[in-house]
Amino acid sequence: MLASDAPDTGPGVRACVAYDRSGQRVGDIALEAISDMLALPDRFVWVGLYEPDVALLAQMQEEFALHPLAVEDAGNAHQRPKLEAYGESLFVVARTATRHGVHVRFGETHVFLGRNYILTVRHGDSPGYAAVRRAAEQAPALLAQGPAYALYAVLDAIVDGYLPIVEAYQGELEELEGDIFAKQWRRGTLKRLYAMQRELTRLRLAVAPLQDVLAQLQRLHGDLIPDSVRPYFRDVNDHASRINDTVSVLREMLSAAMNVSVSLVTLQQNEVVKRLAGWAALLAVPTLLTGWFGMNFRHMPELDMPWAYPALIVFTLALCGGLYFWLKRARWL
Repeated sequence: MLASDAPDTGPGVRACVAYDRSGQRVGDIALEAISDMLALPDRFVWVGLYEPDVALLAQMQEEFALHPLAVEDAGNAHQRPKLEAYGESLFVVARTATRHGVHVRFGETHVFLGRNYILTVRHGDSPGYAAVRRAAEQAPALLAQGPAYALYAVLDAIVDGYLPIVEAYQGELEELEGDIFAKQWRRGTLKRLYAMQRELTRLRLAVAPLQDVLAQLQRLHGDLIPDSVRPYFRDVNDHASRINDTVSVLREMLSAAMNVSVSLVTLQQNEVVKRLAGWAALLAVPTLLTGWFGMNFRHMPELDMPWAYPALIVFTLALCGGLYFWLKRARWL
């Protein structure tokens, strides 16, 4: 279930809050009052939306004077992580991830950042940012740095959301390693390894591009990102880098585990084939001899020798016994 930021104040609206430049919460405001609040020099606004419709996005475009191309992207929930500058505002896209059972569901957060506002637009399975906003409000000295700090808090929450998923995969991989080397091979083990690799690939596609976004926020856009906030983005980028490295290592380990699993299955099949071939060789000896001496010809030497067939039986058993011990020594049986 998706977490809501706050009681809805309208369709798709999760929060619409104004703050003063000291980081103190002024209070909730109506959507129609956003432009009036932005006109005040000592105020900034934090608005949170969840899957807004076209009309609500059009209203936000009017209130914040957003670029139409960015608004169009914000209405489309299939964007790659990126950062784009539109005049005096930034448009940031980040992928969110949450684990449900053994599967990972992905969502998106689109962020508009200006000098005196931050607007978040969530799509899909994306947790709300109520806890992020409350934590920021409890540190007004930090929130006094403006919307840039709010952007840091949102991106930090997104990156921190990746960590439990990676840790869960690490623990699950350790458990699956025991199943890989079990005597009885199970098809479900290989299917789970493949599913994990697929989901980790999608997670990497969410984390890796985000590093470039964080690097830009760390170095560029000085008109919107104060120098005092840049170390925070560097810290988030470091976390994202470590998670990306861990994901890469896990993907390599999963590939190795899949290869080992397939190789073990092949070895087991080879052992079965060797044993079948060994028993076939043992059966071929008496079949050949009995077929040879059992033919109904008129003149057969052993017909006049009463000890011929007992000798043939002893010879056959001896030959089969010798072949059996030779195959056993060669580990074919």
